[in-house]
Amino acid sequence: MDFGGAPNTDAAASLPGSQPSRLRLLGRQIDDFIEAERAQLPLWAVVAFAAGIGCWFWLPRSDQWMAVIGMAGAVAAVGVASEGRRRQVLVWGGLLFALGTGWIWLRSESVAAPVIERVMVETFEGEVERVEPLVAKGRVRLTLAPSDAVLPPRLRVSLREAQMVEGIGEGAVVRIRARLMPPPGPALPGAYDFSRKAWFAGIGGVGTALGDVAVVRSSPGGSLDKVRAALGAHVRERLPGEGDGTATALVTGDKNAVAAERADQMRRSGLAHLLAVSGLHIAAVVGAAMLISLRLLALSERLALRTNLVIVSAGVGALAGIGYTLLTGMQVPTVRACIAALLVLGGLAIGREALSLRLVAVGALIILLVRPESLVGASFQLSFAAVTSIIALHAHPRVRQLIGPREEGTVSRFGRGLLALAITGLIVEVTLMPLALYHFHKAGLYGVIANLVAIPLTTFVIMPMLALALLFDLVGLGAPFWWVAGISLDLLMWVAETASGAKGAVAMVPTMPTWAFAACILGGLWVFLWRHRVRWLGIFPIVIGLLTAAVQSAPDLLITEDGRHLAVVEDGQPVMLRSRSGDFIRDMLSEASGYDGNPTALDDSRFARSNGDACVARIEREGDQLDLLAIRSRDFILWSELVAACEAADIVVADRRLPEACTPRWLKLDRAALEETGGIAISLGHKRQVDTVHAVRTDHPWR
Repeated sequence: MDFGGAPNTDAAASLPGSQPSRLRLLGRQIDDFIEAERAQLPLWAVVAFAAGIGCWFWLPRSDQWMAVIGMAGAVAAVGVASEGRRRQVLVWGGLLFALGTGWIWLRSESVAAPVIERVMVETFEGEVERVEPLVAKGRVRLTLAPSDAVLPPRLRVSLREAQMVEGIGEGAVVRIRARLMPPPGPALPGAYDFSRKAWFAGIGGVGTALGDVAVVRSSPGGSLDKVRAALGAHVRERLPGEGDGTATALVTGDKNAVAAERADQMRRSGLAHLLAVSGLHIAAVVGAAMLISLRLLALSERLALRTNLVIVSAGVGALAGIGYTLLTGMQVPTVRACIAALLVLGGLAIGREALSLRLVAVGALIILLVRPESLVGASFQLSFAAVTSIIALHAHPRVRQLIGPREEGTVSRFGRGLLALAITGLIVEVTLMPLALYHFHKAGLYGVIANLVAIPLTTFVIMPMLALALLFDLVGLGAPFWWVAGISLDLLMWVAETASGAKGAVAMVPTMPTWAFAACILGGLWVFLWRHRVRWLGIFPIVIGLLTAAVQSAPDLLITEDGRHLAVVEDGQPVMLRSRSGDFIRDMLSEASGYDGNPTALDDSRFARSNGDACVARIEREGDQLDLLAIRSRDFILWSELVAACEAADIVVADRRLPEACTPRWLKLDRAALEETGGIAISLGHKRQVDTVHAVRTDHPWR
C-alpha cells in the first residue's frame, strides 16, 4: 500500500526486526563526535600533512612510498562515497597525507647535489658562505662554495683557531687544503644521521683543513658574521669565567661557545633549551621591546589619544624579533620562534586571540611547506611539542579556574604564579620526555624544579641585564649591568650543576623503537588536540611507548663502522677498546649503552687481556660464551699468530682488511665487512641478535 511521500526511516527503524545496523549506528556516533569537535579539525589537517612527511622518512623504499600515496588516495576516494562529516575528514585527511609524502619526496629530489664518494685530500678555492666559531672546542667551522666544478657545490671544513687569519668571513674567497670525506651517516644503529641533514643543506662533503689557509679575497665589511663574532668576543671579555659561554649563546646564538662540561650539565638538568635561541629568548626580546616602546610612546598625550599604541608597539616588537633572529644567525629554532612571534603580534594587531593551537598549527604548516625535512629534527619536535602542551594546558577550564588571574593580594598572586609555573614546567617535562629519550637516549628528571628557577632568572634578569650592559657600553656605563648579569649567570650555572649532579637526575635508555616513539607522539596529539573526554584514550599509546623504551636492553657489543672503536657492555657500563677516544665517541657509546657516566677501558677489565696490538675478551651472557679478538694496531703481525688467534675467536674486529686465512668461528668484521654493514650492535644470550646500520636497503638519497 502506497501512503505517498518518502519513507520514514526513523519509524521503520523502530519496528520489530528493523533495528539499524551497528555499522550505521557507529557512523552516526562518529558524525556526532566530528560535529562536536569540528573546530579542532584544522589542527588535524596539519597533523595529516606532517604524518605523510614522517611516513616518507620512516619507510625505506620508493615502492612503499608509492603504496602509501595510493592508499591515502584510496581513503580519500572512500570519503567521496561516504556521507555526513566523515566525508570531509576522509577526503581531506587522505589528500593531505598523500600530499605530505609527495611533498617531501619532491623536496629531497629538488635539493639533490653531488656528494664526495671517498676520502680525499684536495687543494681548492672557495667562497665562504658561513663562519661558525666553535669557541669551546678551539675551532672554527666554515661552509664553503668551491670554485672547482669537480667538487660538490658546498663543503663544510673545520679549522683550528690558529688557522684563522684576518679577512676570513662571509663573502671571502680562500684557498685551502683539506682532507675531505662524505657526510657521515649513523656510526651505530639508532645513532644520529648527519648525512640526512647534510643532504637537505646541500653539503656534499665535510673535512678538516691541513696547513695554512690563504685569503684570496677578503670578506666585505659589515657582514652579520663579523658583527656576531665581535659581539661574542666583547661578551667574553666583559664576562670572563664560567658564564661567558652561556652569555655568548644568549646574545649571539652561538651555543658552541659553551664548554662541553657545562653543556652536559645543562642537558642533564633539563635546561639545555636555554642555550638554543628559540621561543623563550624571542619572547623576551619582543616583549621587552613592546613594553619599553609602549611606555615611551605613552608619554606623549597626542600619540596616546590619536594612535593605537598597541599596534605601534607590536610593530616595534616585530622589528626587534626580526633583528635578533638575523643577529643570532637565523638558526632553524630561532626562525621558527620568530614566525610564531610575528603571528602572535599580527593577532594582537587585529584583535584576535594572541595564543591558540590554530596559531601553532599555522606556524608548523608554514615551516613544513618551506622545509618539510625539519619535521624529523629534534629542534622542531621539541619546540612545537612544548608550545602545544602549554597552550592546551592553559586552555583547559579547570586549569584556568585554578591559576587564572583574579582580584587577590600580592602574596596570593605570587603563589598562584609560582603554581602556574610549576604546573606548566611539569607538563612540558612530561611531554618532552619521549622526544628526549628517542633523540638523545636520556631525559632529565629534575627539570621541573630547575626550570622553576632558571626560566624566570633567564627571562627577567639575565637577558635584560645583558641587553642593558651592551647598550650602556656604548657610553662606557655598562659595568653595573655586567656585574648583575655575571652573578645571575653564576646562579644559573649553580642550578644546572646541582640538578645534574643529584642522584637519579637522568633517565637513560639504550634505544627507543621508532614505532614506540610514534605511539607516544600520536597519543600526545590525541590528548592535546581533542576537547571531548575521549582525548584521555591517548594516554594508553603514550604508556605503551614509554614502557617499551624502558624495557629495552642494552646490546652486549657495539662496533663503529670504521672498526676503530668498539665497546663491550658489562653490567650496563661500556668498556672501550681505545681509552683515548674523543668525547664524541665516548658519549655516543655511553648513550647507545644506556649508561649515565664515562666508559672504562678494556685494558683495565677483568675479562680481557690486552697488548699493544690487540685485545682478547671473553663475554658471557645467560650461558652463552663468546670470545672476541679486537685488533687495534696497524703494525705487522706474524701470519701464524694472526691465523691462530682468529681460529680461537668467535668474533674478530679490525679497522684494516684481514687476510682470507683469518676465519673466526662466527663473525669476521674487518674494514671490508664493516663497509657493507655499517656500525653494528650485537646482543648475546639464548638468541643472538645482530643489528646493523645498513640492515635495511633504503632508497633515501643520502644513503
